[in-house]
Amino acid sequence: MTRLHLVRHGPTHARAMVGWSDIPADLSDIAALSRLSAALPERAVVVSSDLVRASATADAIQGARQRLPHDQALRELHFGDWEMQNARQIGESHPILSRAYWETPGDIAPPNGESWNQARARIDAVIDRLCADHAGGDIVIVAHFGMILTQIQRARGQTPYQALGQKIDNLSLTQLERTAQGWRVGAINHCP
Repeated sequence: MTRLHLVRHGPTHARAMVGWSDIPADLSDIAALSRLSAALPERAVVVSSDLVRASATADAIQGARQRLPHDQALRELHFGDWEMQNARQIGESHPILSRAYWETPGDIAPPNGESWNQARARIDAVIDRLCADHAGGDIVIVAHFGMILTQIQRARGQTPYQALGQKIDNLSLTQLERTAQGWRVGAINHCP
């Protein structure tokens, strides 16, 4: 059994769609970071998205755990032309497409961005590789809202729309187990 400990990065305070933009996280809540680090297995390896909000959060909770190189494939959903725009701006520029993107996620993509299914395929591949490389161990993955939701969808066998209904707070912990029989879902959106 391989255990995944999925951590959402610290808050950015951005009021826009933040996908591949490299903006920092607010890591001033030292007590929350300490509680989160204490809730993680001591012998786990730690990997993060290459975006600074995730990599800096991983630095803050790593402790004495072994660190793996950042992985670009663990990035957030790629919002393309919608990047750093708010819902009103996106709705005005693409009223039908933006509504369909959230109501029927799957193959619909923002202009010059990626669809849910494309993101899921990208993320599934890196998760499969990490599970193979660290079979039977604990893996702490510090990443993003969308990345975590794709793996909840996978583990629960849900539709993308169902997965999007799950709340994932900043600095929360979601735990999944990969066994020979499939996936088991543990805590979701746990804030230690």
